Amino acid sequence: MQARNSFNKSILEKLSKYRETNVSDYRYELPAHKIASYPLDKRDRSKLLVYRHGEISDDSFKNIIDYFDSSNTLVFNNTRVIRSRLLFRKETGALIEIFCLEPYNPSSYEQALESTHASVWKCMVGNLKKWKEGPLELKLPTGEKSVHLSAEKAGKSGRDTLVRFSWDKNDLSFGEILEFAGHVPVPPYLNRDDEPVDKIRYQTVYSERDGSVAAPTAGLHFTSDLLAKLEAKGVKSADITLHVGAGTFVPVKTDTIGDHKMHREYFSVHRKSIEALLKHEIIAIGTTSVRTIESLYTLGAKLASGYRPQSDLPEIRQWEAYSLNSISVKDALAEVLAYMDKRGAGILEASTSIIIVPGYSFKIVKGLVTNFHMPASTLLLLVSALIGKDWRRVYEHALSNDYRFLSYGDSSLLLPRLLSL
Repeated sequence: MQARNSFNKSILEKLSKYRETNVSDYRYELPAHKIASYPLDKRDRSKLLVYRHGEISDDSFKNIIDYFDSSNTLVFNNTRVIRSRLLFRKETGALIEIFCLEPYNPSSYEQALESTHASVWKCMVGNLKKWKEGPLELKLPTGEKSVHLSAEKAGKSGRDTLVRFSWDKNDLSFGEILEFAGHVPVPPYLNRDDEPVDKIRYQTVYSERDGSVAAPTAGLHFTSDLLAKLEAKGVKSADITLHVGAGTFVPVKTDTIGDHKMHREYFSVHRKSIEALLKHEIIAIGTTSVRTIESLYTLGAKLASGYRPQSDLPEIRQWEAYSLNSISVKDALAEVLAYMDKRGAGILEASTSIIIVPGYSFKIVKGLVTNFHMPASTLLLLVSALIGKDWRRVYEHALSNDYRFLSYGDSSLLLPRLLSL
């Protein structure tokens, strides 16, 4: 009993240290002209800042292949951005914007997007005060016959508005409706509406599974040709799917990170991708891949400690990664695979609210390809967790050498000092 109390006290002290991280220590000056409003003409011609063993150098993204070999596995997030912004005009002239965040009924992304009669979504509604009652209507030309899309308020879910969408052409899925009627949800800091270029460029070339309302932007630099060259060199790859939510844009407004509520996102991983994590040094393509990979370890540690999910969707909470007994990566992933075997599942589906802050001990990820992030954001804290206080040197170098920032900006390859490449 005494040993257990001592362990719990140690965990509480460790958690307190992480939670008290001062957000202001991760601020830097980001001039507006450093933010890329549009993508470059060619994806792989962006700049590449290389941080390797504490040294910083400059390169072009098209040369990223030079930094990997057959000992590496690159993990890509194959989520696909949906055109989740719908604009309705009331008879009064008021414009109502409905931003579909995640499906509510059915709650599965696949089922909700494949529905051919109705679908209820959690939404952010712009100009909500002007939408007092009754349905909103939108007439869409879809070829030989137009379709009428209707949106009705169906209650609340936390801060979000539940909206029931229905339409009168049952051979169209809701996913197809969004393709016809929706707008690309470009980030708010671009300060512009979506344009035709965004339909192609705010999407990775390897995107497969619909569900994100924001792109996993680290992957925007890859081309099909570059992926083929990596494969020819013997560099392995594995896919995960994490549907990026609008919460990725929520700024940290608290003084300490412990008071910030992390958003929840849904992910799925095929068995073969989990097995691949055991074979080589893992390089995550983007912070969403990091969150998924490290969440897999946390889930395994939870299962090893006796966790039994109460639903079909295991959940990783915000601070759980810091309060569990450490076990080997092999044992953690074996627990996850055993859980899948018991359910006869070839794909793991789960949700995560994990937050990765300075002091976090990475269990699986050895390196990261990522863009440059907003000051005092959870994404910047994740970068600092990986490379320590050198994050400031990296960002000062990028600012001084005309790197382009945020979603459509340039890229960085971050290889911590202990990575044996």
